[in-house]
Amino acid sequence: MAFVNSVLNWWIKKRIHQIELFNKYPVDVQNEVFKKLITSARDTEWGKKYKYKSINSITDFTSRVPVSSYEDLKPMIDRLRKGEQNILWHEEITWFAKSSGTTAGKSKYIPVSPSALEECHFKGGKDMLAMYFDLYPKSQLFDGKSLVMGGSRNILEVSNTTYIEGDLSAILMHNLPFWAQFKRTPSLSIALMDEWENKLELMAESTMNHDVRSISGVPSWMLVLLRKILQKSGKKNLHDVWPNLEVFFHGGINFEPYREQYSSIICSDRMAYSDTYNASEGFFAIQDQKDCSDLLLMLDYGIFYEFLPVGEISSTNGEPVQLSEVETGVNYALIITTNAGLWRYMIGDTVVFTSLNPYRIRITGRVKNFINAVGEELIIDNAEKALAIACSKTGARISEYTAAPLFDNEEVRHQWLIEFDIEPESHDFFNEAFDNALKSLNSDYEAKRYHNLVLKFPDVVNLKKNTFYKWMKKRNKLGGQNKVPRLSNDREYADEILKVK
Repeated sequence: MAFVNSVLNWWIKKRIHQIELFNKYPVDVQNEVFKKLITSARDTEWGKKYKYKSINSITDFTSRVPVSSYEDLKPMIDRLRKGEQNILWHEEITWFAKSSGTTAGKSKYIPVSPSALEECHFKGGKDMLAMYFDLYPKSQLFDGKSLVMGGSRNILEVSNTTYIEGDLSAILMHNLPFWAQFKRTPSLSIALMDEWENKLELMAESTMNHDVRSISGVPSWMLVLLRKILQKSGKKNLHDVWPNLEVFFHGGINFEPYREQYSSIICSDRMAYSDTYNASEGFFAIQDQKDCSDLLLMLDYGIFYEFLPVGEISSTNGEPVQLSEVETGVNYALIITTNAGLWRYMIGDTVVFTSLNPYRIRITGRVKNFINAVGEELIIDNAEKALAIACSKTGARISEYTAAPLFDNEEVRHQWLIEFDIEPESHDFFNEAFDNALKSLNSDYEAKRYHNLVLKFPDVVNLKKNTFYKWMKKRNKLGGQNKVPRLSNDREYADEILKVK
């Protein structure tokens, strides 16, 4: 282990130095990424269409190439999935990350090029470890196993070429180097199983007796697995199962609503939590501080960033801004150009910059996950902060929730479907505290709630435990990248969930 530790220390110091450099020269680094992307793709079908050979500046690029949605790129991605190449990117693409982003039935298939795999996703994973070891130099992570919760995959044969479609985690696991496979648990045959409930059983049985030092996955689904392990082991505390457990690397959804639930089953000051922003489209940001969950925007992963103020999304004159032009406190829709051929792609997430030196962000929600029934413009960030305040005041703890507008004759209110892990001491007081917290966090909501003139007092529905789990199961959306939609501007999900109740 002495040799391994010396190599590890050398690698960490080298990479931390590189990160410090891009923090010092962020615009220069992004300009270099932009030039490399344009040069690499100029002989592709897309590059020829938009005359990449004559693009000499970012201004040329943004004036010539439109902002894209998945629907815009889907015809070309469908051709890639059928075996055509050199359409969006110059490398052969045989991996596609299947993503829904929400519980919606329609799937997206995001191309994952060799460059995106190595220079973005794997690089992000290694940087996550480098930053962790830099913050916790006495870590003994590599002395044990890492539990990784993966999704499923589908292997296809097209014209003698193997194509893999599946959750991003499954693609990453399939391509991990041997040394990483050696440190990971459970086996690939279990980790990549399709059938979720049987997979949970086998994951619990095959991992509970290992020396697990780290866990990685989406907080909501990892919590289901950990509770299954506690149930099978007969233990009440996760450190009684894995005494050397030291960190949870998580991403995919906001961790804060789950923090207390994890604390209740881990119960250790030795446990660290490390947040990441890793999506099917790319690895974007990593937590680089112990006591702050803001995420450092990673600028040298082959991704060129633009940011569109959320208020301008529906405007025909909305103009994305460059990294050098962003401001703190402004809600931006993230637009990316990547080394897998996603050109000026609006990923659907919204972020706020909390720092400009270095560039750190906080994820605030989704472009389509909001409630704006009467002009209140309620976003996920508002909702989760208000729920946390109400929980703090009433001793409650929430497992899952979703919300939608409720129209009753001429009255409009928000309906909140909440599954409590611990019930509030008083539901009436919880509802009042929640409503007041929303008013303090969102001035538009406060204005519409004034004297109940426009928006009525919220309707909070207390759901039985496992209601959301049953709903996800009914929709065949258990595990993987599937997430409960937090806010919807229509009642499709809310009405379905109420039927489960």
